[in-house]
Amino acid sequence: MPLIFLDTHDTANQKIARTRRHSAYWLIAVALLAISVAALSTHTARDYEKATALLLATRDPDSRWLQLTAGRVEEKLVSIPGSSGPIRCRLYSPALRGAPGLVLAHGVHRLGIDEPRLMDLARAFAGRGIVVMTPELIGLKNYRIDSSSIGAIGDAARALHQQLGAPVGVMGLSFAGGLALMAAADARYQSDISSVIALGAYDDLARVTRFLATNEIELPDGKTGRIPAEQYGALVLVYAHIEDFFPPQDFAGAREAIRLWLWEQYDAARTQENSVSSASRQTLETLFRHEMDKLQPPLMASIQLHAAQMQRVSPRGHLGGVRAQVFLLHGADDAVIPSSETLWLARDVPANHLAASLITPVISHVDTNYAPGFRSQWRLISFMAQVFRQLEVEHAAH
Repeated sequence: MPLIFLDTHDTANQKIARTRRHSAYWLIAVALLAISVAALSTHTARDYEKATALLLATRDPDSRWLQLTAGRVEEKLVSIPGSSGPIRCRLYSPALRGAPGLVLAHGVHRLGIDEPRLMDLARAFAGRGIVVMTPELIGLKNYRIDSSSIGAIGDAARALHQQLGAPVGVMGLSFAGGLALMAAADARYQSDISSVIALGAYDDLARVTRFLATNEIELPDGKTGRIPAEQYGALVLVYAHIEDFFPPQDFAGAREAIRLWLWEQYDAARTQENSVSSASRQTLETLFRHEMDKLQPPLMASIQLHAAQMQRVSPRGHLGGVRAQVFLLHGADDAVIPSSETLWLARDVPANHLAASLITPVISHVDTNYAPGFRSQWRLISFMAQVFRQLEVEHAAH
């Protein structure tokens, strides 16, 4: 089960099962190593055990070892006040009193806070003594990356801060990672957010969308690279700006066809194509076949047209107000948001607030790479142990 997973269609069941089998073996081995660090300090050992359990939970939630070491968790749906109206949330509370808090923000996914893998991750944190709130981000749930999600993340952090009496951490998955950083930099929420964990986040939304259109990665040193971009990103881009690719009479039909494709209802999407004109049907086919060479001109034109809007929701140039400690984590082979974005973020986050940054082959954007070396696996465990330590230290300070 992947650690960063919420901006793509659901992974095939067979692939998930295979990943669980392979990754569970090495995580059990790492768990034994985590126990061995007890000689360093009790706190260090506890943080490594929690980090190992968290990663195991994302791959094998039914692990017997996980069940033996997890605490009891209470779950309930709640509604909190937001700047744009009530926000539906799910709250995961451990039995432990005085626990630190974490807002866990989902990425671009139609199920929002009801996505099963998000729920597994929230339970894994809560089972390790963290109060977790997952706010429903309506924009991301509807395939839009806009400022409404920044406010909702910040409002959730404020609500959890008020409940617990101490500032909280915020973990943003993928596109929500960039939006979480924006919330932390917002003067309205600076006192509510003690740390940000950005997993697979973007720094510049326009730069990411150019990658989705061209397969070219723009690096901070001025060089460029190439990897095949995931189809999902282009689908979301076209869905968000349907007016840039289709005539008005085909807006509704084209949007519905793309929605069905995003939901993996491929036959229904093909049937829906018959409701649009011949030219629009050809555009849909080009999109569904991921023939980016043909789509590149209209995609680049759309990116240029919405450049100012993308800039307003991009961390680039907007992180001067960050007062939280920032942890950046990215999969090395991410084909939706390339890992180069974390290199850019590491430059843009104020240096005295960048706690840790890791680009790892252990994870990708949509799945776990289950065959990397032990050293890479241990680095990821160490990174997450540092996250747990930061959450606890910040909570104790208040």
